[in-house]
Amino acid sequence: MHLQVDIPKKYSVQVAEIMLKSRSSKRIFEKHPGFHKRYPRGKFWSGYEHHESTGMKNFEESAAYVRNQTQHHGIKIINDRQQKITHFA
Repeated sequence: MHLQVDIPKKYSVQVAEIMLKSRSSKRIFEKHPGFHKRYPRGKFWSGYEHHESTGMKNFEESAAYVRNQTQHHGIKIINDRQQKITHFA
């Protein structure tokens, strides 16, 4: 997953990463309770991290990379979410 964030100066990159990973995983587990079966220890994010400062000069280039990450990494997103039944036949 790639994110483009603007971190306030009062937070270090490490603290911001902890906050992002902690809050997002909590919300993911709340929204999708079945994830507890796949991740029983509650650890959704890996320990891998990469930080890169872009500055305003490379902002659009960075934004384009984030938007096109599926093509860049050659992956296909599969929508396997359970669908709601709207009517019975």
